[in-house]
Amino acid sequence: MAERSFNVLFLCTGNSARSIMAEAILEREGKDKFKAFSAGSFPKGEVHPYAIKLLKTMGYETDEFHSKSWDEFSDHRSPKMDFVFTVCDSASNELCPIWPGQPITAHWGIPDPATTQGTEAGRRLVFTDAFKMLKIASVFL
Repeated sequence: MAERSFNVLFLCTGNSARSIMAEAILEREGKDKFKAFSAGSFPKGEVHPYAIKLLKTMGYETDEFHSKSWDEFSDHRSPKMDFVFTVCDSASNELCPIWPGQPITAHWGIPDPATTQGTEAGRRLVFTDAFKMLKIASVFL
């Protein structure tokens, strides 16, 4: 009998950095066991350019990533989620939709690199740190 893969949704407020990076990481690292998705409660409408640049530098395909609302995953026609992870503190405190199928939910608190100010080098470092934290967290799935 073939092993089943699990659907995982990563949520953040803007769906422009952390949740996108988490989706990319799990899609690659868990390719036979997981299908990853991401969304936001108040999507920015575009993926942060530093997130795209970092993912490309790390060898990830980025053409399919776009900022989208969690509404896309909350109705009966959406893929049934097995796990829903919030990756930012504001999304973990928001009233989430009722997810069909009652998935397991958890929170991974990762600082928001998209709100970091400072030099370009400093901002890129914060994105890299968030990426590393997400990669480490994904090992435990």
